[in-house]
Amino acid sequence: MGKLPSSPILDATLDENNVARLTMNRPERHNAFNAELIAALHQAFTAVANMPAVRAVVLRGEGKSFSAGADLEYMKSAGGWTDEENQQDGRRLSDMLQSISTCPAPVIAVAKGGVYGGGVGLIACSHMVVAIDGATFRLSEVRLGLTPATISPFVISALGPRRSRQLFMSAEPFGASEAEAWGLVHRAVADEKAADAQVATWVDLILEAAPGAVTAARELVDDYAGREITDELRADSAKRIAKRRASAQGREGLSAFLEKRKPNWNPDA
Repeated sequence: MGKLPSSPILDATLDENNVARLTMNRPERHNAFNAELIAALHQAFTAVANMPAVRAVVLRGEGKSFSAGADLEYMKSAGGWTDEENQQDGRRLSDMLQSISTCPAPVIAVAKGGVYGGGVGLIACSHMVVAIDGATFRLSEVRLGLTPATISPFVISALGPRRSRQLFMSAEPFGASEAEAWGLVHRAVADEKAADAQVATWVDLILEAAPGAVTAARELVDDYAGREITDELRADSAKRIAKRRASAQGREGLSAFLEKRKPNWNPDA
């Protein structure tokens, strides 16, 4: 099936149910981005995309924080780069975020502690997010004379334009309950034990679902969100359900339901 690339700054393992566990490992820097961490995340999610057997990805940060965004020393050095070098660096960050957003396997993120700047971008790209009480979110770029440009398409998609405008311009901090109310995270919980339980619940539900259908369901949202319901869109949706019904997983799922058994993708089958 292949092997997940692991490194000192990104621990990557695969469990018995083919659930990938990725943990950013720069706790002394609150898992802030530098070129190496950006490259390691991109490499890991690219590997997952090429490993169809992977059923889900759980993304965490080691230590007190999920991610404090960009490492300030890294950003300071970027101030001396050429415009072309800075554009290339921004594109590498964007490519990494896109690899998370379009990952075929559902990506579950656990937000805790500081979640700033690019860390909010990681959360916005993840498909399911649980936040632990005490997590502090902040799009703080304007306080440094910068903007959240590279992460903005993903954050705006998660928060909507009006809320994003407020948070981009004010750089005000907000907590887990606000992040849940605004749609950035899906569950706000009291502590790490509750977060682990929520992750386990989502993983169990994903393992009960057909892997191909899960990916296709995510693509429906990516492809249809915000679009006018035209004849062409409705025709495309009919083509997609026809394809799923005729697929091996579609036939297996319906047969298993009628025969009152677990489908062959279920670990308990």
